[in-house]
Amino acid sequence: MKNISPKDFLVESSINLKENSTTYDLDTSEKKIEKELKSIRKKLGKLQDTMYAHGKYAVLVCLQGMDTAGKDSLIREVFKDFNTRGIVVHSFKVPTELELKHDYLWRHYLELPARGKFGVFNRTHYENVLVTRVHPGYILSENIPGINSVNDIDNAFWSKRFEQINNFEKHISDNGTIIFKFFLNLSKEEQKYRLLRRLEKQEKNWKFSPGDLKERELWDAYQECYQDAINKTSKPNAPWYNIPADDKATARYIVAKIMYDTLKTYTDIQEPELDDDIKANLDMYKKQLESE
Repeated sequence: MKNISPKDFLVESSINLKENSTTYDLDTSEKKIEKELKSIRKKLGKLQDTMYAHGKYAVLVCLQGMDTAGKDSLIREVFKDFNTRGIVVHSFKVPTELELKHDYLWRHYLELPARGKFGVFNRTHYENVLVTRVHPGYILSENIPGINSVNDIDNAFWSKRFEQINNFEKHISDNGTIIFKFFLNLSKEEQKYRLLRRLEKQEKNWKFSPGDLKERELWDAYQECYQDAINKTSKPNAPWYNIPADDKATARYIVAKIMYDTLKTYTDIQEPELDDDIKANLDMYKKQLESE
């Protein structure tokens, strides 16, 4: 099986999504990939227990990708061995009336993970420079001063929003949040196959919406917006990883491997030691319990 490194998928300079493959050959069988994933996710689960006890860092995992990119199943398979007390998954939908009364990042601040915990954003604050950029009319619902029509939403508006997102991520990373941002890079052909499966398999019909086809017609516009967002917000403190997503098993393994390899570089993450006084009296406490 091919040995991979986080740097293989790290966005360190401008990328062109049209030139980036949506497949990746790990040079092994799917059965072997699934076996390796099980091994890594167990290690991640143990590491999360240590991080929970350590209580110094939080981990924010951001998942973005076109419809059917495999975000839900990736969450299920990669985090299967986590203690539920240590991970919270949040999926951001259309903003509520209350959320629209605040700035667009407000609801994302509310769902940030506490120190010692993992937070997974299934769709993220980047929807505010993706969906809203493809459909700028949505911005009008935010009732922003100076934005009275879509004609007021120019390139300067989006540049300012990228700056705000970078500042948001810099702030939380400076205060102990380790950020992973994964773009699940799916081909248009594979999306067609997965949408057809939703229509053909009765147990998957509930996942299908006619709106999926309308958004698919805007594929090129979304790709341009993803590319721009990734290139302008992949920073050392909050890097993007471009994950080939046409094969789900491969994508899950790559994501898990990147997280584990990166977190293992934080050598200060250790289980806290007992107070010297408590440690010196462990035998006494044990005898006290045994004598009850």
